[in-house]
Amino acid sequence: MVKKFCNVLIQTCFKGKFLFLLISILCILVFVPIFRGFVEIRILTNIFLTTTLISGVYAVSKKKHVLLTAVFLAMPFFASMWTGILLKVPSLVLVGECFGILFTGFIVIIILSFIFGEQEVTINVIHGAIVVYLLIAIMWAFIYSVLEIIQPGSFAIGEGQIEVGRLLFIYYSFVTITTLGYGDITPVTAPANSFAILEAVTGQIYLVVLVARLVGMHIAQSMDRKSS
Repeated sequence: MVKKFCNVLIQTCFKGKFLFLLISILCILVFVPIFRGFVEIRILTNIFLTTTLISGVYAVSKKKHVLLTAVFLAMPFFASMWTGILLKVPSLVLVGECFGILFTGFIVIIILSFIFGEQEVTINVIHGAIVVYLLIAIMWAFIYSVLEIIQPGSFAIGEGQIEVGRLLFIYYSFVTITTLGYGDITPVTAPANSFAILEAVTGQIYLVVLVARLVGMHIAQSMDRKSS
């Protein structure tokens, strides 16, 4: 009886595991700009990135080895993110951004494996699909940050923009993956141009493949219901 109750409790907790991660990412996009004038923007960004890290680890915590890998990748980024406020060491920031790329990339792979392993379209699958799209953009923001650290001046930034940092590249990444292309931030080096193109193509391919997968799952699900 106790074992059955624990299993139900675990299933209930993991049923909305991607929802927490989705909310955390949306907080970065919504609340950081709103509270920018009240709290130091770097600290505010770090707070919401920390909640995203925790939510990301929670989202993939069903299997022990996956959980340990996620924690291993998250810790260096977490340490670099907060120590970087006091210690202005470019190499420390570079290491943190690299682990940020590895962490988000790992979470994307795990969630994608879950989505393509499911046979029914559920609200959890939809949450996971949205989260992957947002995480891809955040991962590319870390890539742009690494490019700027390695080769300063990789991006031409228009007047009136916030200072170079994670929030700026998160903004640029989402503008790129959605192919809005406002032109207020422009890649000016070959690597920056290449990664910008690659992100835009990746975003479009992901949407096409995802829609095809979800539609296919929905059709199969409908046919199963009719035949039963």
